[in-house]
Amino acid sequence: MSRERAERRALPPLDEAALDRLAIGYVGRYGTTEAKLAQYLRCKLRERGWDGDGEPPVARVVARCVRLGYVDDAAFARARGEALTRRGLGARRVTQALQAAGVDQDAAAPAREAAEAAAWEAATAFARRRRFGAYAAGPRDPDQRRRDLAAMVRAGHGFALARRIVNTEPEDFGADRPPDAE
Repeated sequence: MSRERAERRALPPLDEAALDRLAIGYVGRYGTTEAKLAQYLRCKLRERGWDGDGEPPVARVVARCVRLGYVDDAAFARARGEALTRRGLGARRVTQALQAAGVDQDAAAPAREAAEAAAWEAATAFARRRRFGAYAAGPRDPDQRRRDLAAMVRAGHGFALARRIVNTEPEDFGADRPPDAE
């Protein structure tokens, strides 16, 4: 691309109205948190620059989106926690994902508690999807069981629960239904 063409395509620096438009467009497309919205706006400011008086009002724009209900960290945490639990991930992975998204401890607490309450269902869903334990196609050798156990622990499940599921055989209860939760 020629230099002249690149200069023509360069976007103008942002002002407060443009920052508001970017924020509304972003929250309209993505479920997000306050921290991720602020990060997005700061990134756009680095790319395009600031054309307003004083410092860019990133915090004020984010606060306005929260006040209007466009951004809700607690709802985001609840939805993300439920989605990750349905995929078979454990409470530890749910907590890590929420921390990475910038959700504070108080807003993440209900999602973490729900993930802990659904630990058995999440672990069996993960085992079924990955074909571990009773859901395995055939007998597993000790090395494969160790790898299965490591995968379950990396998925955020507690060691005792992961070991119980990985060491369960199909003939113990039938492959179509999981054993009773303790």
